[in-house]
Amino acid sequence: MDTRQIIDTYYRLANAGEWDAWCDLFDEQVVMDEQLAGHVEGLSTLRSMMSGMGAYQSFQNRPQIIIVEGEQAAVVSHISAVAAKAPTQPIEADVMNYFIVRNGKITYLKNVHDTRPFDPFTGRA
Repeated sequence: MDTRQIIDTYYRLANAGEWDAWCDLFDEQVVMDEQLAGHVEGLSTLRSMMSGMGAYQSFQNRPQIIIVEGEQAAVVSHISAVAAKAPTQPIEADVMNYFIVRNGKITYLKNVHDTRPFDPFTGRA
């Protein structure tokens, strides 16, 4: 898959809750700087981290703007989610993701958003 196909598949799988297939989009040596989880290295760490996504009753991350240039992509999206432990407190957040894709795999991802809307998920609320 080329970079645009990887990005489209990333959001399609996330919105379908297909986290194992979603993880397959990443390189074994992936590096991720994630707003809530911090610095993440390696696919095995990412897979372990994503096993916690069951803590959401619902999770949708809808791209608004996608820019692709070669091996790089930037996506502005909007997350609408509900944490299982706080179903009466919907999560709404605008997000910016920056991707590097090499040899058909995501090798780097930076995720930037306001963390406050995720308080129902993180337990800070």
